[in-house]
Amino acid sequence: MVKQLIEDYANGSEKLRRSIHGLTTEEMSFKPGPEKWSIHEIIVHICDAEIVGVQRMKKVLAEDRPLLTGYDQDAWARSLGYSQQNAERALQLFQLLREEMASVLQRVKDEEWGREGIHTEAGPLSLLQLLERYVNHVHDHLAQIERVKAAYAAR
Repeated sequence: MVKQLIEDYANGSEKLRRSIHGLTTEEMSFKPGPEKWSIHEIIVHICDAEIVGVQRMKKVLAEDRPLLTGYDQDAWARSLGYSQQNAERALQLFQLLREEMASVLQRVKDEEWGREGIHTEAGPLSLLQLLERYVNHVHDHLAQIERVKAAYAAR
């Protein structure tokens, strides 16, 4: 199970690339509603979330029950100007982060998967739970990207 999770985690950037392959700038920038994110913004968000995720997983591996702070993703998108950031560069960074963290995760010993951090909103989270969350995070956003593509086609 863990080996498959790590493989799924490592393949996240490839799945993202396939989901946006061939999209035009207009398609990437299309917002299906006033408070909804464009595919461009989703990609930048995924990269930022991965930066946080890698930091959380490394803290759990290196420290005893570290504090894992939450963040307001919508505030990040607004305040950091996700629509003006370079989505291709964000995707490249996401890929590098995933590749490097996957190599760390492949060396984790069985007994280390239960190591925990204390999340300010979710409470105790094990390394295994964090890995599952970040695998699911990409899956959830892949579904969101498909919804945005459908909304663009239906407009």
